[in-house]
Amino acid sequence: MNGETVKILIEALPYIKKFREKTFVIKYGGSIMKNEKAKKAFIEDVVLMKLVGIDIIIVHGGGPCISSMLDQLNIESRFVHGLRVTDEKAIEVVEMVLSGQINKEIAAALCKHGVSAIGISGRDGHLIEAEKKYIYDGEEKLDIGYVGEVVNINKKLLADLLEKEQLPVISPVGCDIEGKVYNINADYVASAVSTVLEAEKLILLTDIEGIYKDINDPESFISEISIEEMGEYIQTGILKGGMIPKAQCCIDALEQGTKNVHLIDGRKEHSLLLEIFTKEGIGTMIKGREL
Repeated sequence: MNGETVKILIEALPYIKKFREKTFVIKYGGSIMKNEKAKKAFIEDVVLMKLVGIDIIIVHGGGPCISSMLDQLNIESRFVHGLRVTDEKAIEVVEMVLSGQINKEIAAALCKHGVSAIGISGRDGHLIEAEKKYIYDGEEKLDIGYVGEVVNINKKLLADLLEKEQLPVISPVGCDIEGKVYNINADYVASAVSTVLEAEKLILLTDIEGIYKDINDPESFISEISIEEMGEYIQTGILKGGMIPKAQCCIDALEQGTKNVHLIDGRKEHSLLLEIFTKEGIGTMIKGREL
């Protein structure tokens, strides 16, 4: 074992002690899923974190895989304000891809490494109760089909699974009290799960390195930011476009019980370990209010 390896292990030790028996909720999805090296590194990172005693829940997306399957079936993919318009045919495909394919692939990859992972849909055990989501274009109310938002998370089900040393892998498909199925944004499901469990960390794996004051200036990267500053950045327009809903999702989680939120680039191999077990980290940490 060389000196550099020893140094890395020693640096990780206090973080391993600090986070043992704490709960992390990780949102995994996007283009990372199409990068085989990044996928492999993600599974290895999760296995290591689980083996050192961290309780982990994974919420996954799968937008590119859904689009690919819809294309194969000649079903049009249409988006309004970044949300997929989901009709009756599309919701069947969404559920098939998310719950039937991606969910089981992730769980199986973790089990292969000796971790007891269980793949579940938000429809299982009343895990995710949802309601229909509408969006507004000015004063116009738009119906985008079977797209939902989280009403309730079955905390007891997740707590029981964690107590039994299971690692839940959640497909973000929920249903309402009448049994209607809805596709839900995985960021918001991850935020809702971390909120009810008052998780130590909510980690959003993204396709960007984190938050910049100026996206065109690499020197303006922000490695740590407070929840108050985050709100200011939204108000003043520093954060714009697709970053606004993600940022608001982070703020909601922090205001309702999550301790810290991390935005990290999932395309970088072992980005999870670098963010959690090193002093410098690799992404942006949004700190909750000090109690």
